[in-house]
Amino acid sequence: MKTFKDLGISAGLVKGLDELHIITPTDIQQKVIPILLSRSTDIVAQAQTGTGKTAAYGLPLLEKMDATSNSVQGLILCPTRELGQQVAKQLFKFTKYYDRVFTEAVYGGEKIDRQIASLKRPTQIVVATPGRLIDLLKRKAVNLDAVKTVILDEADEMLSMGFKKELDEILQRLKNVENKWLFSATMPKGILDIVAEHLDDDAERIEVNRDNIVNRKISHHYLICEDNQKLYALQQFLKSEQGNRGVIFCKTKAATQKLAKQLIAKNISTDAIHGDLLQKERDKVMRAFKKKELQVLVATDVAARGIDVAGLSFVAHYQLPESDEYYTHRSGRTARAGKDGISMCFVNTSEVKVLRNYERTLGIKFHQIKVIS
Repeated sequence: MKTFKDLGISAGLVKGLDELHIITPTDIQQKVIPILLSRSTDIVAQAQTGTGKTAAYGLPLLEKMDATSNSVQGLILCPTRELGQQVAKQLFKFTKYYDRVFTEAVYGGEKIDRQIASLKRPTQIVVATPGRLIDLLKRKAVNLDAVKTVILDEADEMLSMGFKKELDEILQRLKNVENKWLFSATMPKGILDIVAEHLDDDAERIEVNRDNIVNRKISHHYLICEDNQKLYALQQFLKSEQGNRGVIFCKTKAATQKLAKQLIAKNISTDAIHGDLLQKERDKVMRAFKKKELQVLVATDVAARGIDVAGLSFVAHYQLPESDEYYTHRSGRTARAGKDGISMCFVNTSEVKVLRNYERTLGIKFHQIKVIS
């Protein structure tokens, strides 16, 4: 069994990892870290959420930083504010016993003037959502001329959120970049186009077998019920979970709000997040969920991107997502950090064929639940 020291990570970073109880490298870390440490290269890595990809790219990135220079040398692009904050926090924790490498996270939903002021401090790594970074570049508030390494984290999510134009513009501006590292749970055509356009032809490919796209620690179940029976079936499922925590997904803002109200009326500690919430309202809900003041969070696909809450036992699909890619991302909220998790779908008879399609495209197996006990 390899250690982070075996992979070439510095003693100071290993000490920080030990304190975080990150001892044994995951598969993606074992495959990626030695490549990224050994030379300047482009890489395309397929890794679902919860597999340790932040450390897979974050540790080699930190190793490449010159702490004596105040220039921005590393750029990490993320789809959401939540993921950006999470990545910046992780890098900070990794460096407790390492060189003073400063990371700044910039994203929409926060006053841009405050972020501009923060970027005037010495900063070696910027973690950014594409839209906010473009705004900062237009204001000449951030200089990327010294950036040698750029990372696209959850690239498929950025694409599905409509950031293709921004990604193209940012990547074209990075004239002195030596490393382009792309991480994505899925590889749709749009991602392959970005790879072809912006990465070297001989970019390293770290591919996950098709049957490993969805985390193997997740067990997939479904219950057939008519739409007017769904609420009762969901209640029975939550009761069977005996207080375990999870995320329930709906397709629309209206369905999310309605279901949250229905669950609250049944004395289930619940709140909802959706795209129309103000950022401060969204942050308040997420704080309550992370503090375990809520048993369940009801969310739309867009609002749930980048959510990383430890110890979630299940994901429930009250309404099926629009695509198998969304199913992958939804399911990835559970079974994180090596733990097991359940993905439960509530479907009517006509929707069973959608699950069969997921089985074929994602290499997973659904188990039918007849009665929830």
